[in-house]
Amino acid sequence: MKTVNHWIGGKTVEGASGNYGPVTDPATGEVTTQVALASAEEVDAAVQVAKEAFQTWGQSSLAARTKVLFAYRALLDANRDAIAELITAEHGKVHSDALGEVARGLEIVELACGITTQLKGELSTSVSNRVDVSAIRQPLGVVAGITPFNFPAMVPMWMFPLAVACGNTFILKPSEKDPSASVKLAELASEAGLPAGVLNVVHGDKVAVDALLAHPDIAAVSFVGSTPIARHIHTTAAANGKRVQALGGAKNHMLVLPDADLDAAADAAVSAAYGSAGERCMAISAVVAVGSIADTLVEKIRERAEKIKIGPGNDPTSEMGPLITAAHRDKVASYVKGAADQGADVVLDGTGYTVDGFENGHWIGLSLLDNVRTDSDAYRDEIFGPVLCVLRTETYEEGVDLINASPFGNGTAIFTRDGGAARRFQLEIQAGMVGVNVPIPVPVGYHSFGGWKDSLFGDLHIYGNDGIHFYTRGKVVTTRWPDPADAPAGVDLGFPRNH
Repeated sequence: MKTVNHWIGGKTVEGASGNYGPVTDPATGEVTTQVALASAEEVDAAVQVAKEAFQTWGQSSLAARTKVLFAYRALLDANRDAIAELITAEHGKVHSDALGEVARGLEIVELACGITTQLKGELSTSVSNRVDVSAIRQPLGVVAGITPFNFPAMVPMWMFPLAVACGNTFILKPSEKDPSASVKLAELASEAGLPAGVLNVVHGDKVAVDALLAHPDIAAVSFVGSTPIARHIHTTAAANGKRVQALGGAKNHMLVLPDADLDAAADAAVSAAYGSAGERCMAISAVVAVGSIADTLVEKIRERAEKIKIGPGNDPTSEMGPLITAAHRDKVASYVKGAADQGADVVLDGTGYTVDGFENGHWIGLSLLDNVRTDSDAYRDEIFGPVLCVLRTETYEEGVDLINASPFGNGTAIFTRDGGAARRFQLEIQAGMVGVNVPIPVPVGYHSFGGWKDSLFGDLHIYGNDGIHFYTRGKVVTTRWPDPADAPAGVDLGFPRNH
């Protein structure tokens, strides 16, 4: 059986703990690989390697860093298919979706390639008599990223390219469910010329995570995952004196007004709810239909959902693949099975779905629930699967109030032809990312990604300008050079004056 080991100091390092986790092909249900799970001692060894590498990398020139990043970008581009194949094999998403994931990760690498302009400082001359003040940003040291299973290439690339571009060294702890893509990313970085120890991959479970959160030599932790874990990461890492950005779960709403193009809205709802089998924090999981259009909209969504072809991710005809594990599949199915008892109309029931020849895969069909109540489990919880809830309101104001009452505030969207309503929505809605006739408003790489409320713990969002600020710290330098003609100023115990 194939074993995925750690990547430390620019080379493969075999696991020493004796503990391994299974990696399953979601399309077949078969365990195809085992992944080494690090002990606290192994985590410490990786951190020490990264700490040593920082002594040189943190002092390296911007030109040297960007040279590596441009080479890395070229290698990633040339290996898109290979990375996507690893994602499909271990996560299950269809190949085209995996390619899209790699493309979105590449955006951040491209942002990192331009780090020379992003790290420009500020200078004020003559703030006082021959006194200049400058502001610069410097790297933190060793930083860590803990990433989820649903985007095993994209989310790591949201973190480490910017971190290393800023001069830090990085410890990546990817999901143990689909670890191979992260190792491939690290191997390509080494091939591009990234010095040994700058980017390290340590696999593990809670033991490894707790070791990272407590380690005194790690300055900052980035995390993407569920809200309960994000809250724990933030609380624990902050208590240990670390800078933290912890992105949590979501319940993203799409408000559809009566004047909307319902065909476009239905297309968007199906794409945003069921793409990547609903296993993404930016999935639309709740459509809020306003007024009399609800019946028509639900029927249009149903017609489109019934046509989606589900199958293995490596089948070019498949539009949606399986879920990551059988346990997760069963949990998702439980929300659909209990929906009717909690007042919903089950328009489509995707539970019990199988694919011929792949009966042991982690399959589930598309589910559509109408007239969902806000106190039901299907609405309150982040299901993280292909289940779309439809809620109904009579007015725009009721719809906004319903959305704002949610404890989550990751992303949201409005579908309308009314510019005034769209403008009100983007100002009144309590969410970090807003789409106007765009169902999944994931920002481009040079803007930052992150939510509000229980969808984000920490002050700074991920990538973009926020990401650069997260991986650096500011320093202000006040300088006075005496003119050769100056006489000694003498002692002055008063407060320094600027005038």
